[in-house]
Amino acid sequence: MTRWIDLEGAVNARDLGGLPTRDGGRTRRGRIFRADNLQSLTQGDMALLVGELNLRHVVDLRSNAEVSMEGPGPLTLAPEVRHHHLTLFAEGGTHTDVEADTIDADRVLPWAERALDEELRVTGFYFGYLRDRPDAVVAALRAMSLDDGAALVHCAAGKDRTGVLSALALEVAGATREAIVEDYVATGERLELILKRLRASETYRGDLDSRPADDHMPRARYIEQFFEVLDERYGGPTGWLARYGFTDADTVALRARLRD
Repeated sequence: MTRWIDLEGAVNARDLGGLPTRDGGRTRRGRIFRADNLQSLTQGDMALLVGELNLRHVVDLRSNAEVSMEGPGPLTLAPEVRHHHLTLFAEGGTHTDVEADTIDADRVLPWAERALDEELRVTGFYFGYLRDRPDAVVAALRAMSLDDGAALVHCAAGKDRTGVLSALALEVAGATREAIVEDYVATGERLELILKRLRASETYRGDLDSRPADDHMPRARYIEQFFEVLDERYGGPTGWLARYGFTDADTVALRARLRD
């Protein structure tokens, strides 16, 4: 059974359920979804998400600048849905969350070049999320754990920021590393459609047009290296989460969302 969610106004939406776990089970469907930009959702999309799929929580990982330039999205008009805006960037600028005079585009847009730790050239900016905004990472996972309806986590492409949060959630839920990698690289199946959508927006067009499409492909080694470093430095992703306040109770709650 496919995990993709067919929407008119988004192209990279899927369920985190249905993936194999280390104890021989499967993650539970209909609890946590992931997606790309939700700005173009139609009324039919909203009826599917809110009505049929019981969506009650949206975790928006876009920067404050992105939200300011793109808008908060039509799901903010649904009274049943609670929004959790948790940027993963340490931002600067008048449209962002710290005092500064100008927007630092390298920090607020998803693919702009950023200073990376030398030994982490490939996935260094993923560790930037953990370094710069551990509070947002933990808060996002807690929001995804809420049990009064389904949750959906998204950013612009639904690839990097959403990919990291989805990978962490699946790790806590006990999904196999192979399954987590499979979920991460699945975005590549929709990459052409994702880039077409984002190029229609002035917010993202310039950076996307400056780089070949292949640069944006999610590759297995990126998320594998991300996990390898967490394993070496913290004893695994759950070790990092515990260091930044993700409690045993938080772990139980998130596991309960994605497991029977």
